Amino acid sequence: MNRYKFWLIVSFLICFLSSGKAQEGILTYSAPLPYKLYLLNGKDTVPVFTLPTAFVFGEYRFKSKKQEQQYTKLVRDVKRTLPYAKMVYATLIETYEYMETLPDEKSKQAHLKRMEKELYKEYKPQLKKLSYSQGKLLIKLIDRECNQSSYNILNAYLGSFRAGFWNLFAGVFGASLKTEYDPGNKDRQVEMIVRLVEDGSI
Repeated sequence: MNRYKFWLIVSFLICFLSSGKAQEGILTYSAPLPYKLYLLNGKDTVPVFTLPTAFVFGEYRFKSKKQEQQYTKLVRDVKRTLPYAKMVYATLIETYEYMETLPDEKSKQAHLKRMEKELYKEYKPQLKKLSYSQGKLLIKLIDRECNQSSYNILNAYLGSFRAGFWNLFAGVFGASLKTEYDPGNKDRQVEMIVRLVEDGSI
């Protein structure tokens, strides 16, 4: 077998394996693998693949029917709230980049008020449909996506007074905008589900 057939077979196997789905708790990626051709010693061409990060989870076993139902509910809640958390992150980046182009603080504040009103009008009907548990989960997922709490985001853009008001309002319902995401401990199961949802495995 010559080297070109060998690399063709290896490339095919890597791409085939990378297109698999999660089975028995193992998560793989379905995205095609990018590669570059490198010339060695001015003679030989070798394809070099950049492998994506792979996340491996142990097989999840439920101890009871109730635990299985709780897991199913958490999967549903993550699927419902994760798109909103990602939208917040995208909006945050877009807003920051746009505000950098504005000439003064007055025009920046005017833009923020206009944006706040538009977002409130567009997303209020949808967010009102979230359950109590989904609302608390969304606060955590926003921290995950933006790498900062909802309170810090509001504080940076709207000021401490309004951030404090909304945090106080959240506290009435037993939530806190200062809640941080803890993927290595308290939110370990949530992180696993998020990874699987992002991969399209569940």
